[in-house]
Amino acid sequence: MISTNEMNRVPRSTSCIPDSKRTLVTGAAGFIGSHLCKRLLERGDRVTGIDNLNDYYDVSLKESRLKILEKLDNFSFIKSDIADRSGIEKLFVEHQFDVVVNLAAQAGVRYSLTNPHAYIDANIVGFMNILEGCRQQQVGHLVYASSSSVYGANTRMPFSVHDNIDHPVSLYAASKKANELMAHTYAHLYGLPCTGLRFFTVYGPWGRPDMALFLFTRAILAGEPINVFNHGRMRRDFTYIDDIVEGVVRAADRPAPPNPDWSGDQPDPGTSAAPYRVYNIGNNNPVELMSLIETLEKALGKVAEKNFMPIQPGDVPATWANVDALSEDVGFRPETPIEVGVQKFVDWYLEYYS
Repeated sequence: MISTNEMNRVPRSTSCIPDSKRTLVTGAAGFIGSHLCKRLLERGDRVTGIDNLNDYYDVSLKESRLKILEKLDNFSFIKSDIADRSGIEKLFVEHQFDVVVNLAAQAGVRYSLTNPHAYIDANIVGFMNILEGCRQQQVGHLVYASSSSVYGANTRMPFSVHDNIDHPVSLYAASKKANELMAHTYAHLYGLPCTGLRFFTVYGPWGRPDMALFLFTRAILAGEPINVFNHGRMRRDFTYIDDIVEGVVRAADRPAPPNPDWSGDQPDPGTSAAPYRVYNIGNNNPVELMSLIETLEKALGKVAEKNFMPIQPGDVPATWANVDALSEDVGFRPETPIEVGVQKFVDWYLEYYS
């Protein structure tokens, strides 16, 4: 039974964000999380970061990211797992956050084929704990990572937040769609402003070692062949990390409002009568995989030996983000050219790995 108080719940902040807000970033040692924390700290926010530092990929890379953050004022790190219900409850009670940005998740389409339970634990159970923490402590705005993977079997390009996404092709994608559905339920029942961000192939310095650009760079420098799936006939809307962070910050500063024109007769998946929004954050400029490889070869000054292979289960041949909703609502459109972003990644990689 839902109480009248819960139904009429008013979050701590729904129309404006304090200049120096208390922000929780989950997955703070991750690629996007660490960049986001740095940006928020540099503008004066008080940031609490949590991460379970799991070994999905090189833990030392995560620790190196944390070392940068720990040198900055107003940052505190807590090693914690969002799937730990009691730990997350305690965290929310003690810190009274204004805004929560949930980036902690089990990532990776291919890994979900062999380790499905990891996705349920982190992406479903963990997200549930975050939602409950936000509800119980009346957080002003929950922003959470979704993924371009939710578009699944969709083929109409570019992908729009106003399109139906009922046909995921991996458990990872299904878990991210579940997050969007769960968030809408909490927005509807409890008035919790929720904004979902569908990221499109994020890359850049401090990137994830399981992503194509990282894998290609390491192999080319080692003189090893690279695996080119779908025989190179792949297109991805590669999005530079700084553009991703800019989109996240702008979205976080604008608590999701209800759409007064929303109608159940023609339901819009990207908005709601509840305080709920979903945005694509992509470069709006898909790049052929072979073009990415050529750009990387030029930046490295080495030609790759290519091992052409069929498309992998759970993968899709193309992604392309329609970012009109993001541009209209927060005044930002990602635009870093692939040549610029790849060169910055290569420069970082060569320096970090000497």
